[in-house]
Amino acid sequence: MTVEVSRHPFGRTGAGASIDQFVLTNTGGVELSVLNYGGVIRTLRVPDRNGQFDDIVLGYDTLAEYEQCSAHFGCITGRYANRISNGRFSIDGQGYQLEINRGGHHLHGASAGFGKMIWQAEAQTEDGAAAVVLRYLSEDGHGGYPGSVHCEVVYRLTTEDQLHIEYRATTDKPTIVNLTNHSYFNLQGHQNGVADGVLGHELTLNADEYVPTDELGIPLGGTRPVGATPLDFRTPTVIGARIESEHEQLNNGSGYDHNWVIAGAAGALKRVARVVDAKSGRCMEVETTQPGVQFYSGNHVDRPGKEGVLYGRRGALCLETQYFPDSPNQPDFPSTIVRPGHTWQERACFSFSTV
Repeated sequence: MTVEVSRHPFGRTGAGASIDQFVLTNTGGVELSVLNYGGVIRTLRVPDRNGQFDDIVLGYDTLAEYEQCSAHFGCITGRYANRISNGRFSIDGQGYQLEINRGGHHLHGASAGFGKMIWQAEAQTEDGAAAVVLRYLSEDGHGGYPGSVHCEVVYRLTTEDQLHIEYRATTDKPTIVNLTNHSYFNLQGHQNGVADGVLGHELTLNADEYVPTDELGIPLGGTRPVGATPLDFRTPTVIGARIESEHEQLNNGSGYDHNWVIAGAAGALKRVARVVDAKSGRCMEVETTQPGVQFYSGNHVDRPGKEGVLYGRRGALCLETQYFPDSPNQPDFPSTIVRPGHTWQERACFSFSTV
């Protein structure tokens, strides 16, 4: 069996646009399906320690459900992932006002979010990998953002059971860019994405610091050490072990919903996280060139999903590799400003194995 990519119709949007699903399969039978609607990762089937394959990402069976989804299941998130305080920022003294969509702030691009857009898609096969290349033009002023931004996101499934995600963006005016993928994972299979279904997963984060936020996810300024807090995952820790601890940050996020500062050199591919499910034996390791990762413990998920499963609170986790929230208004954070003539490019890698 070789790596393969196939393309299948997935339905039409409410406005009548035809959407396709791309199915990528590697030599070991690992299968990834991606929509050109929102760049959604719809399914990801990987084996457990006994060779049993399960779909480990939350999602939907129909396009209409993705159009109505407010949880960002599996999508490309941008033009700016995460929060921007009051929806305002400035570049070179010029102020911009974005759409407000979450408690007086801007989140995940609001109605102009990339997860609701139709991307141009191209399937590719190469030595040792199958890929789908997604392209989208975010026009000047879309959602209040300056500059026409050409985006390219590549999902690449390798014979080593790795999912590589490559992000590239260019602009004709100074603007801000922060792209990520918003997949929700449960390594026992999406069918176990029920209430508290991910609390038994063991998590390790390669981070000495995190970004403290208020109850709406807006940074309080600077970073804090994880030591002596329930946000310390530098050694393997079961997610549910401390999630109910009495701590200001857990109270603010209703659990874990914070950006951790990844240890390592800026721009280099760094180890971010390792997740292990003892029951299935599945292991997921994450690397990225980006400076942060938003670990979200699914605190507000409560909706029906694929195959009639009722996804519940803390039934899955997100590890969104990205820049820090509200970076345009936080001068001490790594800059997300992109200027003409420069290509913004980042990578993430999700590796799957068993223990």
